[in-house]
Amino acid sequence: MLSRRESEVMSAVYTLCRDGGVCLISPAELLSLLPPKKKYTEEQVEKILGELALDDYFQLLSSERKGEKMYVISLHASGYAFQRCNVQQKRDLVLKLGWAIASAVIAFLVGVILKSIF
Repeated sequence: MLSRRESEVMSAVYTLCRDGGVCLISPAELLSLLPPKKKYTEEQVEKILGELALDDYFQLLSSERKGEKMYVISLHASGYAFQRCNVQQKRDLVLKLGWAIASAVIAFLVGVILKSIF
């Protein structure tokens, strides 16, 4: 399971690479897609990209073009499945919350019925 920062970076990478599976991006482009409230730095993003590459979400190659650092990212199977897993996690969370609320209501009703009987 990814941390919030890893999930945000992976979401940005997935947005850029989902069509062809491969993309060439600069750190500035990637930073522009990330939430501005978190104030990511290039070093943080590079570290997170390295961790995601180690987790086999994509293959990461660094290069330079006209003196500017560029990333070549090609998605692997778990990178393509990122969005689906994200939706599944949200669905599971909603289901668990639903069960918790239903259980609380049933427990309350059983308590009220028992109070009225005794």
